[in-house]
Amino acid sequence: MKEKRTRVAIQGIRASFHEEAAFLHFGEDIQTIECNSFKQTFEALQKGEADYIVMAIENSIAGSILPNYSLMMSYSFPVVGEVYLPIQLHLMALPGVKFENIKYVTSHPIAIRQCVDFFDEYPHLKIIESNDTAACAKRIRDENLRDTVAIANTLAAKLYQLDVLERRIESNKKNFTRFLILTNHENVDKKETNKASLCFQVSNQVGALAKVLQIFAEQNINMSKIQSMPVIGKRNEYNFYVDVEWDNQKQYDSAIRQVLKYTHNFNILGEYQRHDDEHAVNEREQKFRAQETITRKYINVKKIVK
Repeated sequence: MKEKRTRVAIQGIRASFHEEAAFLHFGEDIQTIECNSFKQTFEALQKGEADYIVMAIENSIAGSILPNYSLMMSYSFPVVGEVYLPIQLHLMALPGVKFENIKYVTSHPIAIRQCVDFFDEYPHLKIIESNDTAACAKRIRDENLRDTVAIANTLAAKLYQLDVLERRIESNKKNFTRFLILTNHENVDKKETNKASLCFQVSNQVGALAKVLQIFAEQNINMSKIQSMPVIGKRNEYNFYVDVEWDNQKQYDSAIRQVLKYTHNFNILGEYQRHDDEHAVNEREQKFRAQETITRKYINVKKIVK
């Protein structure tokens, strides 16, 4: 009997950066569940239509995706992993199209912002924002748009059979997006962890947050991120989303017990293995991009459909 493939919900369509992150974490043999919004990915997991969610949470240039923090609190699915994906953006068009014939550029607004230096050199190009990088590449192919280019990844260029006119047009070449892996409580593996995503509130008093941070420092717990968001409908009240890392499990456990005394509405959003460092990410990303099996798989599927 053929083993059931892992179903992974992503915001966007095939060949998007979300699917690329899913491949990086799970491998290629997965079933991608395409969703129009991040909320729909959570709904797919809640309805049993997906086994996991891969969700972008922050970009090294554009910053945090704040609404996704609220989704994590609303649905309470545990975070079980993370992926740091290098974002490499390319300009692509239909085969045979010349750059001098281009009038329009289409992509996700965040991707467009990450390429501002490139477009400053071509002010005549009209920017058209869309909700997904891969969807822009697909639209160029489906509608045979010969005056339009898309900003997307190499996976999209291969899948939708577009030519890359300009490579690496992103302004910052060290551009990463961090993705979280979420699942339902039944799928959580009991394994060693060294990173956690937390959410809590503190009293509106002088030094309240500093006390919590001091506890982490005293227990040698590294706080790798802190993000505040107002509590909806409550004046001067904030949720603090904090990522912490540790090498000693006992020190982490001790820190959590102490922090509970100085916080309220405390939630552990997930405990998981932290991702590799930047060098390991680059090595894995290069190996991933070198794999031609993905392209062959797409082509074979398209032949079957035809």
